[in-house]
Amino acid sequence: MSKICQITGKKALHGNNVSHSKRRTKRVFDVNLFTKKFYWVEEDEWINLTISAAGLRLINKIGLDAAIKRAAANGYL
Repeated sequence: MSKICQITGKKALHGNNVSHSKRRTKRVFDVNLFTKKFYWVEEDEWINLTISAAGLRLINKIGLDAAIKRAAANGYL
């Protein structure tokens, strides 16, 4: 499973761990992802999405159908 949100397109960022002595080592900032099952009323079917917490808030705000159409237009699905 790739670590990319299917609704918002968010993915892992790379950065540094910085110790007290300012020594830097590479690290990865992962996205808060989880898989969730949604009932898509317009298509009359259940779908599984790998979404971030921000993607879930977007679905709650604009609706599942509008969020899927926006993600498809941006190329995330």
